[in-house]
Amino acid sequence: MDQTQNNKRIAKNTLLLYGRMLITMLVALYTSRGVLNTLGVVDYGIYNAVGGFVAMFTMISGSFSSSFSRYLTYSLGQNDLDRLSEVFNTSMKTQYALAFIILLVGEIGGIWFLNEKMSVPEDRMYAANWVFQLSLAAFVVNMTSTPYSADVISHEKMDAYAYISIADALLKLAVVFLLFISSADKLISYSFLLLIESIIIRETYHFYCIKHFAECRLTKKFDGSLFKEMLGFAGWNFFGVSTNVLRDQGVNMIINVFCGPAVNAARGVACQVNAAVSAFAVNFTTALNPQIIKSYANGDREYMFKLIFKGARFSCYLLLFLSLPILLETPAILKLWLKILPDHSVLFTRLMLIAAICDSLANPLIIAAQANGRLRTYALVVGIISVFNFPCSYVAMRLGWIPESTVCISIFFIIVCLLARIYLLKGMIGLPPFKFCRKVILNVFIVALLSYMFPYLLSNQLNEGFMSFVIICLSSFVSSAFVMFYIGCSKSERAVILSVVKKYMNKKNSH
Repeated sequence: MDQTQNNKRIAKNTLLLYGRMLITMLVALYTSRGVLNTLGVVDYGIYNAVGGFVAMFTMISGSFSSSFSRYLTYSLGQNDLDRLSEVFNTSMKTQYALAFIILLVGEIGGIWFLNEKMSVPEDRMYAANWVFQLSLAAFVVNMTSTPYSADVISHEKMDAYAYISIADALLKLAVVFLLFISSADKLISYSFLLLIESIIIRETYHFYCIKHFAECRLTKKFDGSLFKEMLGFAGWNFFGVSTNVLRDQGVNMIINVFCGPAVNAARGVACQVNAAVSAFAVNFTTALNPQIIKSYANGDREYMFKLIFKGARFSCYLLLFLSLPILLETPAILKLWLKILPDHSVLFTRLMLIAAICDSLANPLIIAAQANGRLRTYALVVGIISVFNFPCSYVAMRLGWIPESTVCISIFFIIVCLLARIYLLKGMIGLPPFKFCRKVILNVFIVALLSYMFPYLLSNQLNEGFMSFVIICLSSFVSSAFVMFYIGCSKSERAVILSVVKKYMNKKNSH
């Protein structure tokens, strides 16, 4: 398959993932409100506390998911079908073994922790134990589904991935409606229905993969050396994930100790805004990731570097395009959404969006490192740098700095990690560091600066009000789109964009 076809596939898959995200986001907004209203504050809190405890294990499963996806995609890139079958079967057997271990740990340690250490009203302890058991069962079901979903993404079947994700969201919506009519204990019913929903989605992935991919037919194949290799990859990946958890959740804990829950709430608001905006960049890189790994497996380094450069630039452009109006009109947007504006939420939101924009440059580099597979040095260096965010944030709070300073510290370490990744990838895959800095970092900096200038100057000339808000938001979109197109994109990229727009307009006119 030539590069033009690959680019078309990436574009198509990106659009499918955006459609999926918009639908699932809308459903999730309604679902979360419906669950809260149906369960009530106490039961909702119990579910989140107990279910959240089980969800801690996702760090382990997430690390293995990345490992499976990498090895499946690599085998596809080499067109090695026997190896592909070995990888899938080894992945499934690994997940079954891991699920058994987590189930055992959960039943022994989890039940003790729930009944002895967690704060649950005495009259709801019976229900909480049922929630734990059902949440643990749902988690195990989702774990055994991971190799199937990883295989779908590796084959770049984003239409199937999008449809199953939408079905997942709609089933969760159906759960809310069933809760309304349920006469049984609402909390237990909710947990049970989510378990049933997990089983349905798991079986959907299973039947789709069995029908479309030959490697998904389970055999007795188990490669011990492959398992060790995948375990090593997952282990170092887990180290990286753990340091990120410490960076985010650890800092949240520090803020709670020094500043109290009110500031945690402000940070939580900023995190929600950040997550919603960042999802757009994540969707783009999800469509791009298999091509990076496949080009590495094929030995096509030049094409891989092109994908890395474009992926870093365009994921950053997407975030900038969406973030710019929020950065300029943060108070107005938060008031429109929340009605009441918590203290510190405006600056937290602005700084976290800047952090996300900086961090988006690293997404293709992370995938390139995973494509190489030799993660030990990479994970150690990047992980150790990330960990420093925690003690530095503690010192900042101890010295009496404002809580938003923790995000400034985070931005600093994100930039240091980015530079470390560029340097490490020079040795791992031959990535040209100066070329990356010139074509990506410098390009993005100039685009961001020029995009911001016009709407910022305009905002200083306008009085506060609804019309001013609309004008600034529209000018932000126009300014960033103009700068990204004429300065951020190359001549060939502009030609591709124009041809896509022209094709769309012709299709629209023909109808």
